[in-house]
Amino acid sequence: MVELTRPLCCRVLVVDDCRDTTTSMAILLRCWGCDAREANDGPTALKVADAFRPDVVLLDLGMPGMDGCQVARQLRRRADGRPLLVVSVSGYVDEPHVRLALEAGCDHHLAKPVELGELQRLLASCQPEQQEEPTVGEAAPRDE
Repeated sequence: MVELTRPLCCRVLVVDDCRDTTTSMAILLRCWGCDAREANDGPTALKVADAFRPDVVLLDLGMPGMDGCQVARQLRRRADGRPLLVVSVSGYVDEPHVRLALEAGCDHHLAKPVELGELQRLLASCQPEQQEEPTVGEAAPRDE
């Protein structure tokens, strides 16, 4: 696991039809400094997202009723141009499922069980004060 040098301060909505999954993930995210909310179905996820306005949504694909792809499409329509990182989190890891999730509006796909270091890196990438590492050929900014 990546060691946190500072708390992750973002708003995360965890969506999964398994309550144990949403509860345990939300607890972990709060320990990392995130403001986390939970939803256990698609319609509830959309209501919570409208009120909470998350920075990140961790979204199960295989939910009964409104599946994760349908939720992702609706989240994108409702985002009103604001930044929103949508990450599908699923046991479906075959190429057709991942492609469907990305086409529906997910930015990334994580396989269950989630590798925590990878999740931390994704969450850290959406921090507003986070500066990108310089690429080859660019000088790092100097403090003067």
